[in-house]
Amino acid sequence: MFLLVLGLALWAVPHLFKRLHPEARARLGDKGKGLVAVVLLLSIVVMVLGYKAAPLVDVWFPPSWTLHLNNLMVLVAIFMMSPAPKKGRLLSGMRHPMLAGFSLWALAHLLVNGDLASIVLFGGLLLWALAEMAVINRAEPAWTAPAPGSYGKDAMFFVASLVLLAVIGWIHGLVGPWPFPG
Repeated sequence: MFLLVLGLALWAVPHLFKRLHPEARARLGDKGKGLVAVVLLLSIVVMVLGYKAAPLVDVWFPPSWTLHLNNLMVLVAIFMMSPAPKKGRLLSGMRHPMLAGFSLWALAHLLVNGDLASIVLFGGLLLWALAEMAVINRAEPAWTAPAPGSYGKDAMFFVASLVLLAVIGWIHGLVGPWPFPG
């Protein structure tokens, strides 16, 4: 479980560093971007290794219908993390669509995984995303919504989100459990 928590910390610290210590981050300059990218990549590897190595400790047993809800929530999360909020109309007034989508993705995974490692991983990522939104709002309280785009762009990104869900689901099935019913 140590690796899993370490991976979460390696994920959260570089993300929050820019907002919590802007002067220190500015001193790093462009080299800091490369360092952050390397640490984030390392964090993902460490989280995956920690998750795979964690013992199976069942905390609760999700009902089978949560799989359907999970897939719907992940579809909406993918749409929220697409360019739709900037180019479409439906989410154009939302301040943190990517972080909200990430939060929805994490919550969806909490619904279908009742083991301790999943609760630590997805719960930790959910807490990070919520904290990130709060820190951004505190650091930059003034925000202006972008001009709304078109419903046509929303439709285009929704179709792309459906395709991406299928591709992600296929890859998920190759490396882990099959995410679709049946």
